[in-house]
Amino acid sequence: MPSSDYDPACLPDLLPLYYRRLFPFAQYYRWLNYGGVQKNYFQNREFSFTLKDDIYVRYQSFSSQSELEKEMQKMNPYKIDIGAVYSHRPNQHNTVKSGSFQALEKELVFDIDMTDYDDVRSCCSAADICSKCWTLMTIAIRILDRSLRQDFGFHHLLWVYSGRRGVHCWVCDEAARKLSAAARSAVAEYLSLIKVKQFHFSFNINSLTVVERYFPQYALQDQNILGRKESEEKVLALVPEDILSIFKLQEIFQEERNPERRWRHIEAQAKKKQTTAKKWQYFEKEIMLQYCYPRLDVNVSKGVNHLLKSPFSVHPKTGRISVPIDLKDVEKFDPFAVPTISLICEELDRPKADEDEAKSEDAKEKENEQDSAEKRKIRDYKRTSLAKYVKYFDQFLAGMADSWKGKLRRQSGEFNTGDIFTNFMLDLFLCFLIFFL
Repeated sequence: MPSSDYDPACLPDLLPLYYRRLFPFAQYYRWLNYGGVQKNYFQNREFSFTLKDDIYVRYQSFSSQSELEKEMQKMNPYKIDIGAVYSHRPNQHNTVKSGSFQALEKELVFDIDMTDYDDVRSCCSAADICSKCWTLMTIAIRILDRSLRQDFGFHHLLWVYSGRRGVHCWVCDEAARKLSAAARSAVAEYLSLIKVKQFHFSFNINSLTVVERYFPQYALQDQNILGRKESEEKVLALVPEDILSIFKLQEIFQEERNPERRWRHIEAQAKKKQTTAKKWQYFEKEIMLQYCYPRLDVNVSKGVNHLLKSPFSVHPKTGRISVPIDLKDVEKFDPFAVPTISLICEELDRPKADEDEAKSEDAKEKENEQDSAEKRKIRDYKRTSLAKYVKYFDQFLAGMADSWKGKLRRQSGEFNTGDIFTNFMLDLFLCFLIFFL
């Protein structure tokens, strides 16, 4: 099969190979087990599988990594979703007394979908994306990551490509996992400056700094918002009436056709208005935010029992793997370069230069059968384009491990006053948000 081609009809044949030899079960279990610091945390986690012909199976749970592996290799799910940690094992929810089965914890998650930007992009629409509009996802990651870390004090954020047209964020700090639905909603509302299809904004200088960096290239050049009649009218609709009438912007636009110079006219009028007006004096910044600021699905974030697509799940339509994104290189992330399941399965059959050396090393080692199988699996994904994304995941888990050790120290009686103060300040900030939003 050519590496550039993915045929959805071949997915049933590719999934067994993917789950048997390539899926990073060890890292996956390590993530969701959170160092084993809380009893039954992994065992009480809900998974859901979407099988062939859109058969949807909820309330799956597993006692160990081995049991998870065996079940996934048996069912070969087309899609994997991760849900909450419950009060009881999800696969036994029908045996629990009514009302006792409760969702207790889950990562704070965010879902940014390109379809929510259809009114501010002209290059694509619906599920289609291209390099021009993907800039919106880069902006979203930059803005939300900064705010979640600096405004809320979170540290462990896993950014993941959805496999088709968006990105997901998993905030994995213990404080984030324990947030109530009201607190989750408050965080999401705080981050949602823009109410889609309503011209209502809050002003945030840090977010604006990010937007200003991308706006000229994305909006003025790539989307040409001031170079086409329809999009030009949308921009002018955001300009205050007095600016349109007094400074005759529409007449200026009839004479000036260059989008960049048109924007400079808007900026000039805004600067004049800042010296004379108390309202709408920053309208040009509000236009930039309208076109570039992240658009969140608040319902995904506020529900503790809401399921979200799992990292390393395969997108059935594109065949692309839902992979972690390296924040250090987010500008260079290319969704079209993300490997498909057909590519990585094909790569397994390609000979590697170091294969003989690996075999030689194996011959020197005396390992039990389980260890050998695990090492073979590690070598398998390292032979494919999936390797660098698993490496990003490993780096994320290494950062998480420090917090697990801290938790174990606290359980043994060693208190970290810094963590206590951080959690106190987070609770105080969230109470403020819930009251005022």
